[in-house]
Amino acid sequence: MPSEKEKNDFDPGLLDYLGQYITEHKKSVMEQVLSKRTRHLTVVLEDIFKPHNASAVIRTCDCFGLQDIHVIEKTNKYKVNPYVTRGASQWVDLHKYYREDGTSVDACFDSLREKGYKIYGTSPEPGSMSIYDLQADAKLALVFGNEHEGISEEVKSKADGLVHIPMLGFTDSFNISVSASIFLFDLVRKAQKAEIENFLLSEEEKNLLRMKWYRSLVKNSEIHEKVYLKNRIG
Repeated sequence: MPSEKEKNDFDPGLLDYLGQYITEHKKSVMEQVLSKRTRHLTVVLEDIFKPHNASAVIRTCDCFGLQDIHVIEKTNKYKVNPYVTRGASQWVDLHKYYREDGTSVDACFDSLREKGYKIYGTSPEPGSMSIYDLQADAKLALVFGNEHEGISEEVKSKADGLVHIPMLGFTDSFNISVSASIFLFDLVRKAQKAEIENFLLSEEEKNLLRMKWYRSLVKNSEIHEKVYLKNRIG
């Protein structure tokens, strides 16, 4: 849900004012994307070692309509690779969690649970649930670990469950971006089929994203805002 600060930041007049500097085609595309956007599903990346892999997951999330991606930073700090995201990072919200006292996982999981998410770590270890049995009826956060070790023991112990993609070959896992793509394709399909209530963004959330996206598209938007506010006050 939007914070009070975010709610107060929305100004319909400013949105219209900035909108005159954006082509109708771009606005039409944004509206199509907004109509399919969701926070019902989200992805968590834990201590990703290779930035290009994390950036590929961000691109995947945007393609499947997810608005939020959460990054737990421990020994590795994440920086967006624009050549991999191909602009996707401009349209999604990236939330980072780093705590010097080693509580980055707790910070992330506490925030997600406050928003009503069930948290599942992705792991091929015996006893984990198959992707075929994972349902999309509740708000769901999927945690993906780094390329060498997968999710940590801490995540395994603090998640609500573990889930895997059954393998038919000799290897026991996919590349992280491929794995994220398979999970999200399956979950979005299940959610659409079930016609889950409140799966898509509320009108309030859409308005806040419009404001954010308009500001990112309009060159020197901060100058235009000052002119708008000056004319409104005057």
